[in-house]
Amino acid sequence: MTTRPAARISTLVLCTALAASFALPARASGIPAVRAKAETAPLFDDEAGGNANADDPAIWRNAADPGRSLVIATAKQGGLRVYDLDARQVQSIPAPAGPGEDDKPGRFNNVDLVRGLRLGGARTDVAVVSDRGNDRLRIYRIDRDGPGGPLTDVTDPGARPVFSADQAETNEQRTAYGLATWTDRATGRSYALVSQRNRTRIALLELLATPAGTVDYRQVRTLDLPSSFRLPDGATWTPCAEPGELPQVEGMVVDPSDGTLYAGQEDVGIWRVDAGLTGTPVLIDKVREYGVPGAYDAQTEECTPGTDPGYGGEHLTADVEGLTLVTEADGDGYLLASSQGDDTFVAYDRERDDDNEYEGAFRITAASTALDGSEVCDGAAALNAPLGTRYPHGLLVVQDGRETPGDGDREATGFKFVDLGEVLDAVD
Repeated sequence: MTTRPAARISTLVLCTALAASFALPARASGIPAVRAKAETAPLFDDEAGGNANADDPAIWRNAADPGRSLVIATAKQGGLRVYDLDARQVQSIPAPAGPGEDDKPGRFNNVDLVRGLRLGGARTDVAVVSDRGNDRLRIYRIDRDGPGGPLTDVTDPGARPVFSADQAETNEQRTAYGLATWTDRATGRSYALVSQRNRTRIALLELLATPAGTVDYRQVRTLDLPSSFRLPDGATWTPCAEPGELPQVEGMVVDPSDGTLYAGQEDVGIWRVDAGLTGTPVLIDKVREYGVPGAYDAQTEECTPGTDPGYGGEHLTADVEGLTLVTEADGDGYLLASSQGDDTFVAYDRERDDDNEYEGAFRITAASTALDGSEVCDGAAALNAPLGTRYPHGLLVVQDGRETPGDGDREATGFKFVDLGEVLDAVD
């Protein structure tokens, strides 16, 4: 989850008040609401909680027994959590330490899956994780009934940093951040697309199985998205941020049918580009704050926004965060995006031929006093396939950036499990 004190405090206070007013009604302000069916135990980003902070989920479907599928989710410095479909934890994997006592520790940011990677002479499913702390990818073999837990680390010991030249650069934390996987149907090769923290760069990394049964990777190419933008009035706009920081990308997803990458530049909007990072990126939607000038105050570490010139979009409120696809066999479906600033989710047409047009929006609100909704959402994952009797119409898992654990002033995060059929009904 992106922590943004700059120009976000008043927005978040407003969103908290709005979220409270949307707690139980099925529809509010024209935006339909759906309710979660389950939630994970809260994660606490403090010493007592193991510095665990929910961020990004992925859904692994057990083809042999869909009701025993898994949700694999990052907890930042708390590592990985694996949950069953009742949102019960079945495995916890700690993030690795840094190489030295004074070096940054491991910090798992985003996760995605590769199905059928050839490893050790057999096809296997793996989870790929961006380790922001160590600037590396971590790869885990998935075996639902394997000894020691469903996930086993198969990262090659010689895996190099993604963006950093040395440990000193790694400690500066301009490191591996957002992540999406992609298997090229034409070649069968699998890749990870990884964004760089506080930069606009995206790297394409090919995943490489080794004779030792581990997985390494190599950089194929990189792409830099714009950091400043020419406005219709001729002015140049750069999103306000701490000096030295550029508008970063985190949420990403690749459409497997045509190899299209969708990348959420948090303070800008959603880009569309070929997953091979060739061609010219197209900005398919902008955040409402696009073009708004801001002045950074070093003492308060906040941005004071200026007058809105009216060049922003109509559907997204910064930050743009989790992106996920709802795929359908006929090529139809949706691109879903977390509009973090107003606690909504926005749906776009999946098809490029329809220019990814806007289709609708929804909220995830409280199902009861014990099961709240999702606020300040970061990561999201959808799977449009039956998952046993509990989710016969598929599943949407979203991060909840403001969990309500009911035990004092400790801040908590977690994940909400939502019936995808209800989401599709809301969007339709």
